[in-house]
Amino acid sequence: MAVLDFPDSPVDGQRFSDFVWVDSVGVWDFDVVETPFDVEYLVIAGGGSGGSGNGGSGGGGAGGYRCSVTGEDSGGGASAESAAALTLGAYTITVGAGGAGAASNSYNGSSSFFGTVISNGGGAGGGDSDGAPGGSGGGASGERTAWVPGSGTTGQGFDGGDDASASPGYPAGGGGGAGAVGDDASSSTVAGDGGDGVSSSITGSAVTRGGGGGGGSRSTPGSGGSGGGGNGSTSTGSNATANTGGGGGGGSDGNAGGNGGSGVVIIKYPSAKTLTVGVGLTSSTTTSGDYKITTFTAGTDSVVFA
Repeated sequence: MAVLDFPDSPVDGQRFSDFVWVDSVGVWDFDVVETPFDVEYLVIAGGGSGGSGNGGSGGGGAGGYRCSVTGEDSGGGASAESAAALTLGAYTITVGAGGAGAASNSYNGSSSFFGTVISNGGGAGGGDSDGAPGGSGGGASGERTAWVPGSGTTGQGFDGGDDASASPGYPAGGGGGAGAVGDDASSSTVAGDGGDGVSSSITGSAVTRGGGGGGGSRSTPGSGGSGGGGNGSTSTGSNATANTGGGGGGGSDGNAGGNGGSGVVIIKYPSAKTLTVGVGLTSSTTTSGDYKITTFTAGTDSVVFA
């Protein structure tokens, strides 16, 4: 039997063979190497608000959509990402808020985070402006044809739609969705629909999220994309659905665009693990077979795996 010749005067954390020196108790202890475990995730940012301008205003872009569920899709036409290989310890989670609709202004959604996974907030719809870039891009304003749609982020969402010839309806483009480009305005009166979202079954049931907002028009507004996008309007745009990351509907004639939908973070991890959730987060947990599924619907704080 071999005899190990341990080093003299070790310091805390020093490793030797299969042992580690622990100062607090003054002994060589077994150095247990922790095996990482896989966590599937769906991380969706807050959607952008619909625009507010003199004519029809662009629909808000959906929040960035990142998914690691095998066989599903991420946003922007990308395949699912790899699951997160985690070890025990603390990770930060933030659920992005939707952009607030307001008269004569529009706002991007806020980003969502799960550890190092970041989804970008959706781009605001154009008022008297271009559509804003974001997870998915905001639709272009219909106030004049010089305005252009916002771009989406690769692997998260699609671009917004363009406007048409301005008069007489000043129709705007639809906001980009996680699953499709926002529609262009189809005539001088008809605004573009929001791009559709993407479906995920991470919770056990198929749910579509990440729809873009419909464009506003003085004549015929666009509809919100599937997955929570708000409808465009001839007056005040409709709000997107909460916790879908949908874009708000575009307003018209100086009326406010709809609010973007708040995002959501959903994680699926081995049921043998214990997750402690910080008080700053709103969450719920279910169990399915050998896995737990925790859905975070608001807030920001740390979670700790043990």
